Amino acid sequence: MKLFADLIKTLDSTNKTNVKVEALTSYFKQAPEKEKVWTIAILSHRRPPRPVNTTLLRTWASELANIPLWLFEESYHIVGDLAETIALVIPASKQSSEKTLTQFLEEMIFLKKKSDEEKRMYLLENWEVLNYYERFVFTKLITGGFRIGVSQKLMTRALSKATQIDEDILAYKLMGNWDPNTITFQDLILEEKESDFLSKPYPFYLAYAIENKASDLGNVKDWYAEHKWDGIRAQVIIRNNEIFVWSRGEELVTDKYPEFQKFLDFIPNGTVLDGEILPYPNGQIGTFNDLQTRIGRKTVSKALLQKTPVILKAYDILEWQGKDIRNLPFAERREILESLYKSLSTRAESRDIEKVPLHLSEKMVFNSWEEVAEERERSRELHSEGLMLKRKDSPYLVGRKKGDWWKWKVDPLTIDAVLTYAMRGHGRRSNLFTDYTFGLWNEDQTELVTFAKAYSGLTDSEFREVDKFIKAHTLERFGPVRSVTPELVFEIAFEGIALSKRHKSGIATRFPRILRWRRDKKIKEANTLEDLKALIPNTVKES
Repeated sequence: MKLFADLIKTLDSTNKTNVKVEALTSYFKQAPEKEKVWTIAILSHRRPPRPVNTTLLRTWASELANIPLWLFEESYHIVGDLAETIALVIPASKQSSEKTLTQFLEEMIFLKKKSDEEKRMYLLENWEVLNYYERFVFTKLITGGFRIGVSQKLMTRALSKATQIDEDILAYKLMGNWDPNTITFQDLILEEKESDFLSKPYPFYLAYAIENKASDLGNVKDWYAEHKWDGIRAQVIIRNNEIFVWSRGEELVTDKYPEFQKFLDFIPNGTVLDGEILPYPNGQIGTFNDLQTRIGRKTVSKALLQKTPVILKAYDILEWQGKDIRNLPFAERREILESLYKSLSTRAESRDIEKVPLHLSEKMVFNSWEEVAEERERSRELHSEGLMLKRKDSPYLVGRKKGDWWKWKVDPLTIDAVLTYAMRGHGRRSNLFTDYTFGLWNEDQTELVTFAKAYSGLTDSEFREVDKFIKAHTLERFGPVRSVTPELVFEIAFEGIALSKRHKSGIATRFPRILRWRRDKKIKEANTLEDLKALIPNTVKES
């Protein structure tokens, strides 16, 4: 546990990626094998279920710290993290524990079935013999909310450096339903299996946003344009009569999209497609709000498959007939992709081919950049975020590179809204109210209806000024949340909008953020819900 706690201390004290990678690499080189397995499990979100609810944790911690619960709660609201608050308020320990990380986690698994008094005694006993960082880590594991600024991708990179195993292969090895309580490091990581290579994806090629004018890219004839689809970027791999679906976040999501199993009947082995997973309700592209009903589901029911089917909107092919073709010019890769798509009609009867969830992203050519700009303006009608511009002779590169692929998104939608609720931020903002809830007027301007939350877009000085206003104009407190006298108006920007039954306003916005503080506006000049609904494209309203 001491070695793991020292690792967390290092990770928690830096924002530098290289420092985190080096710390993790060093840990994976020296930690016992069982400890490595549990560390991988923790950092890839495979923690044991939470054995104690947070209400009891707060109560018992305040008792051990000999402070009233209200003072603990106030401290918690300021600190912003429960495990950190507990580690801070409990007096420093003069004792020590020799338990390993594995021992603690195995005890926590059995703790879930114990009585509340047994849980209380277990927590008090361990809190009293752990130093600050050990207590912080121990409590993090108890709460099940272990977030320390280390992504699975970063952890995989460090594991690759420690073992000399390819990152993509490790990413695959770490997917699935393996149990850290029973699997060995040898079986999980070191043992080489043919299947590790069978499903291996290619690193995704990512585009930069247009920085100046699109016309600065040169001759429009050198470029293809496509719509930038608002879904989940994915690679679909077909090898050895098996299919693998990888998201851009390096997550294997094959079981989340069972529709794609149909590809095995029509697409030959040795094919890797790059595209976007899109919702396709009622035979037309839906909104990202539709797709969210599929994201994160452990199982996909028949009813959900019927209500929100998905398609792959393919725009590139990376492997063909078992050969890596990423170095071919984009124009040649598109010819291969289009030829494959056309051949599907000869592989199935017409009534069946319509059921194959594969669509081709339209490749467009234009005579002028003015024509490209006009097409971009149509994006929201098509449930697109804007355009992708790809040089015809470009290879498929690795990561985010400037020069050959650019994204030209439509300008965000905006609305003027009123600040109604606020909550303290996290990290360096934990002593400031920086997480805001905004409202719009109902039809007769008698009530402000909540429609979005946002916590970015202001300068540090503006956040401090708003924080001062919130503390001086609090109407009610609801735990960490405060209702605020409605006086401040802000322009809120967002990428997309759709009707939603899950929200009080009846509307869901995508990526809301603060564009600017409208000091020039009174709250009666803020927009209404009807103004917001007017921004919804007709195609979205109809769906």
